[in-house]
Amino acid sequence: MRSPTIKDVAERAGVSLKTVSRVINHEPSVHARTRDKVQRAIDALDYQPDQAARSLRGARTYALGLVYDNPNAHYVIAMQNGVLSVCRERGFGLQIHPCDSSAPKLAEQLCDLVRRNRLAGLVLAPPMSEQPRLLATLTEHKIPFVRIISARQDPKDGWPCVFVDDRDAAYAITEHLIQLGHHRIGFLWGGKEHRSSPERYQGYEDALREYGLPVDKKLVVEGDYSFDDGFRGARKLLALKEPPTAIFGSNDEIAAGVLAAARSGGVDVPWELSIAGFEDSPFSKQSWPALTTARQNTEEIGRHAAQRLIAELEREGDEHIIENEGFSPDLVVRGSTAPRRL
Repeated sequence: MRSPTIKDVAERAGVSLKTVSRVINHEPSVHARTRDKVQRAIDALDYQPDQAARSLRGARTYALGLVYDNPNAHYVIAMQNGVLSVCRERGFGLQIHPCDSSAPKLAEQLCDLVRRNRLAGLVLAPPMSEQPRLLATLTEHKIPFVRIISARQDPKDGWPCVFVDDRDAAYAITEHLIQLGHHRIGFLWGGKEHRSSPERYQGYEDALREYGLPVDKKLVVEGDYSFDDGFRGARKLLALKEPPTAIFGSNDEIAAGVLAAARSGGVDVPWELSIAGFEDSPFSKQSWPALTTARQNTEEIGRHAAQRLIAELEREGDEHIIENEGFSPDLVVRGSTAPRRL
């Protein structure tokens, strides 16, 4: 069977080809009743617009790019799923573009990517989203983008974003450990090129200070967002003369590495060592015991970023200012944390 065409949709809805095109392109001039009639015809025929053909017929393009550099496969897949779901709903294509965030000519590479592939705009994941020089270059070349960043509140710097309050979530995790009676709490950093890392450390440090506990630098270990660095960091902390009774890993991969290190050293979790992570990835649910963590809905964050970008593309003039959106991860308490054994 042949695939339905735009002409089939127009005949079924009893409207012109131009009207169907306006509905597909989400043009505001179409009357609501007509839009509903065309949409019913599209749904009945299961019509899928040809993105390439749409782009070639006019100046506007109908594909977005998702740009990322992150060793966490769960984060990347969840982000892709969120952005892709919106693209499918709105008739856009999506190009996934992994890259090296430290590349000296990254800005030029992304500008070339947009031109060569006729992309309408970019969704920038961390850490690219947190590089002011890159953002300035994209702005200079009039390339629309939306950033996903770690921030307690809207930075209001003129660049559209979806922001995640990592600091308050990390504070809640540390507070949870303190209230369980833990006073020596280790902290394992993620990659410092990600703004989420210092934000999460800030939440950890603020909670300790506000509860009158010292910040012991011997309990803080630098690393990356990886299982291996979690394992190595935990081994270092557990070898201290006075080891911590709890360890907070900056993400769930790190925390899973901590759990493996504890097991290999015969340390009972959670009775001898409480462990917490961040993000609520599959690692947190599949480990034993399951990890206490902060639930960060990465897929929903990706959805909002794509919606924000498409809204920006469809905005005409400055009369409709679009607000940036914020997310705050929630504390999820599971079996990896328990009261400190006295």
